[in-house]
Amino acid sequence: MSKQLQKCMAEFIGSFALIFFACGAAAINDELGTLGIGLVFGAVIMVMILATGHISGAHFNPAVTLAFAVDGRFKWSQVPYYIMAQCLGCVAGAFALAIVINDPSSSLGLTQAASDVSHTSLFIIEFVLTFILMFVISAVATDSRAVGELAGVAIGGCVAIAAMVFGPLTGASMNPARSIGPAIATANYNDLLFYIIAPILGAICGALFYTTIRCDEEQDNNAAGCC
Repeated sequence: MSKQLQKCMAEFIGSFALIFFACGAAAINDELGTLGIGLVFGAVIMVMILATGHISGAHFNPAVTLAFAVDGRFKWSQVPYYIMAQCLGCVAGAFALAIVINDPSSSLGLTQAASDVSHTSLFIIEFVLTFILMFVISAVATDSRAVGELAGVAIGGCVAIAAMVFGPLTGASMNPARSIGPAIATANYNDLLFYIIAPILGAICGALFYTTIRCDEEQDNNAAGCC
């Protein structure tokens, strides 16, 4: 089995788990509330990063993959394969969840804005949340000075915080594939374009911003308070 296929399989299963467990929590367990659902999202991301990070880098998110490529930290030749694996994993997870729930009226954890949230607010929220998420990912995954062993905790914690605070407004997707999966399974594509474009732009800006401020020792050994 080729390494490329192994990496894609890791991305697939991580993306599948995100939808099946995290969106499952949102669709099935109403008693969990915003706090509980947010913690589940963060926990799933953390666990799957720890399980597959050494295989594929544990992106599970087309926005993250594209941001790493734009920032020169991921090969463009691998981008289509990663994105395909991530989207297929999320779609498969959504359909598996639909079979388990067996309720045509279930939203399957679909990301949708609250009725009082405008398209402008939706775009800004998803952009900013993904910006912060990618900033954290870049810090713990690309900087040797960070505590790499805690990458899963930091990234999962960021996802959990975003979901707990802004989940009620937009669903706090931060991930085009996470939104595409339930959208296809429920045939509900309302606002999907915002959930694709805003996270991609936010992630790219977040990665580039961290690169701008990373302050490597070789860049400035005399910078006071730096490094």
